[in-house]
Amino acid sequence: MAPDSWFSTYDSTCQIAQEIAEKIQQRNQYERNGENTTKLTVTIRALLQKLKEKIALLKDLLLRAVSRHQITQLEGDRRQNLLDDLVTRERLLLTSFKNEGAEPDLIRSSLMTGGAKRGVPNPWLFEEPEETRGLGFDEIREQQQKIIQEQDAGLDALSSIISRQKQMGQEIGNELNEQNEIIDGLANLVENTDEKLRTETRRVNLVDRKSTSCGMVAVTLLLLVAIVVVAVWPAD
Repeated sequence: MAPDSWFSTYDSTCQIAQEIAEKIQQRNQYERNGENTTKLTVTIRALLQKLKEKIALLKDLLLRAVSRHQITQLEGDRRQNLLDDLVTRERLLLTSFKNEGAEPDLIRSSLMTGGAKRGVPNPWLFEEPEETRGLGFDEIREQQQKIIQEQDAGLDALSSIISRQKQMGQEIGNELNEQNEIIDGLANLVENTDEKLRTETRRVNLVDRKSTSCGMVAVTLLLLVAIVVVAVWPAD
C-alpha cells in the first residue's frame, strides 16, 4: 500500500463522519417537522457501520506501519492522536444517533461548526505538532524519510564502532593467550633448571665427600710410610 494511503483513508473517514453529522441534523429536523425519518435512519446506520470499518482499517494500517518501522515514533504518535479523535467522533455520533432529537444545537455546534457548549470538547480539533504544522503530505513524508535516514546512519555508525571494539577485544584476547603461553614456557624452563641445579648440587656434594675420604686415606698412608721408615732406618 502506498505510503500516504493512511492519510487518504483518514480523509475519507473524516468525510463519512461529517456526512453522518449532517444526516443526524437532517433527521432531527424531519422529526421536529413531523416528517418520516425511516430512510434517513437506515442511511445513518449504514454510514455508522462504514465509519466503524474505516476506523478499524486505520488502526490496522497504523499498527503495521509502526511495527515495520515505516514511520517514526513521532509520526506514529501523531497518527494515533488523529485516530483517537476519530474514535471520539464515532462515539459522539453514535450517541447522537441513538438519542433521537436530543440536543440538536449541541451536536451541530460540536460536530459541524467546531464550537463547544456545556463543557463538551470539540472532537474535530487536535493539537498538531510544531514539526509538521503547515506541511503537506509529501513534505511530511520527505521529513520522515530524512529522519529515518539519519537514524539509519546513526545505527550504521554504532554498528561500525561495535565491530571495531569486537575486533580489538579479539586481538587483546589473542595477545593474552600468547602471553600466557610464554609465561607457561618460562615456568616450565624455570622448573627444569631448578631440577638440574638440585641434581648437580647432589653430584658436587658426592664428589666432595669422595675427595675428603681420598685425602684422609692418603694422609694415613703417608703417616704409615713415615713410621716404617723411622723404624727401619738405622740409628746413628
